[in-house]
Amino acid sequence: MAADPLLLAPRPSLPPASPPSLGRVFEACAEAMLVLDPWSGRLAEANAAAGRLLGYDRAVLRDMPMGSLHPGQMPALIVFTDAVLSQGRFRTRSLTPRHATGAELSVEYSGAVLPPAEDGRGETRPRLLLTLTDLQDLRRRSIDSDADAYMRGGIAEWQKVERFFRDVERENQLILRAAGEGIYGVNAEGKTTFVNPAAERMLGWAAEELVGKDMHTMVHHSHANGAHYHNHDCPIYMAFRDGAVHKVDTEVFWRRDGKPFWVEYTSTPIRDRGLVVGAVIVFRDISHRREADEKLRAALAEVETLQKRLELENAYLQEEIRIEGNHRGIIGNSAAVQGILRQVELVAPTDATVLVTGESGTGKELIARAIHDASTRSSRPLIRVNCAAIPRELFESEFFGHVKGAFTGALRDRVGRFELADGGTLFLDEVGEIPLELQGKLLRVLQEGQFERVGEERTRNVDVRLIAATNRDLRQEVRAGRFREDLFFRLNVVPVESVPLRERREDIPLLAAHFLRGMNRKMNTASLRLSEADVRRMAQYDWPGNVRELENVIERAAILARNGRLQVVLPDAGPAASPGPAPAGSGEAGPALLTEHD
Repeated sequence: MAADPLLLAPRPSLPPASPPSLGRVFEACAEAMLVLDPWSGRLAEANAAAGRLLGYDRAVLRDMPMGSLHPGQMPALIVFTDAVLSQGRFRTRSLTPRHATGAELSVEYSGAVLPPAEDGRGETRPRLLLTLTDLQDLRRRSIDSDADAYMRGGIAEWQKVERFFRDVERENQLILRAAGEGIYGVNAEGKTTFVNPAAERMLGWAAEELVGKDMHTMVHHSHANGAHYHNHDCPIYMAFRDGAVHKVDTEVFWRRDGKPFWVEYTSTPIRDRGLVVGAVIVFRDISHRREADEKLRAALAEVETLQKRLELENAYLQEEIRIEGNHRGIIGNSAAVQGILRQVELVAPTDATVLVTGESGTGKELIARAIHDASTRSSRPLIRVNCAAIPRELFESEFFGHVKGAFTGALRDRVGRFELADGGTLFLDEVGEIPLELQGKLLRVLQEGQFERVGEERTRNVDVRLIAATNRDLRQEVRAGRFREDLFFRLNVVPVESVPLRERREDIPLLAAHFLRGMNRKMNTASLRLSEADVRRMAQYDWPGNVRELENVIERAAILARNGRLQVVLPDAGPAASPGPAPAGSGEAGPALLTEHD
């Protein structure tokens, strides 16, 4: 069979072949005629009668895509052109071109292959001559002819009728052969009346082996699980018993070799003078689609299993965090840590503003998180803003948001951090870095609970609990004129100091042991241990970087470990500052101090 010519995309770089010289007969013919290039799908020529029938100017018809005359009829066009190319001549009435007004025309297409014409590359391509017969006009002429024939009588007219039905039958057979779906018919007794080539290929039976046989017994006798499929339950046979169309999305047909394959099919009853005389069945092999669906279902089941597993693992990790930590991660035996815990317990249930001060690396953010988690706002988010990382010109947009077009680069609306923290807690880390000109707006939000987005006049209300942190001396900043005094007093409602590590040396073994447990889990080993000498050396070090520095030292020691022995390397910090008595050994399973720190 020839390739589907109308499916081939036009090639713009290839000029259309010159239309054949059709002469005066083509121009003067009373029948509408078109010349079609099947390889580009475009019309190469049209005579005057075609312009009158279709309602288009001939210049418009030339180079018009054939598909434009037949919207939604591409499959039928392909079947027709393929039949013309393969047989040399072919007729069909299944195509209904659209008139220029949009009305559908009832015509008969007659196609013939013209001698090849040369294209712009020196290649020759065959063209099709299409003759369009107006069926309404044909019926009028036929009625007149029938009346005349009736008056004259004679066997010749009966022969014409017979030839007509033979042509129709041949036309239908070509359509059945061109169809990609399997098609077969059964009569009212369930006997097969015809089978198209696609059905032969899928079923593995030749048509002559199936025609006249009980089709259900041949290809539909069992369910997918092998259980018997009684023909009284068969939707195909029900179509000619109840006269209704039956569509089935998934069942199996059985091939000649005894192997099943998944199909979807429609069984449509055939009526003759109001009586159901059989059914026509159209089916499609959906084995690949069903296999893909099964793989998708299996993948989704696997995803669901993994999701449940991750939920369980998450619950386990959360429980471990809860067991390892106390008071939401802030634990320790030193008096300084116990004092912080008491402050957290006192201030957390309130909405008071808290100012956490202390050196970098002492765990100021963890204190803020502990206050939030112990508060009535714990179900709402804790939004963290690192004020030291925000460009000066973007502070206002970052805090309060902006509307589209408020400034260059504002391509869409942006929600600020205050809005995100509504109902929860806003943690301003390094609050001393806020520009002086923005401090007044921050003070207004804290006092009134109102703000405006940049570029917007609408005032928005917000309910936020504020926790601020800084490693600067804000009193000194106020005296230097770099920080507003009224804002300092508004932030410093409840001050909490995060004590440096050198002032709570007794907690160093607990922290080191905690970080080492984390490294053991991360590196999937349980052999790394701290020695007494390592603990003494760490206790005598001043830790200018505080807990963060200690964590880095433990991580580096674990990475450099050889044969299970840690390589603890401390920077040269000079003489130790009053280490006091040696702390407890790290071998105890004690709690960690600041498991997170800023």
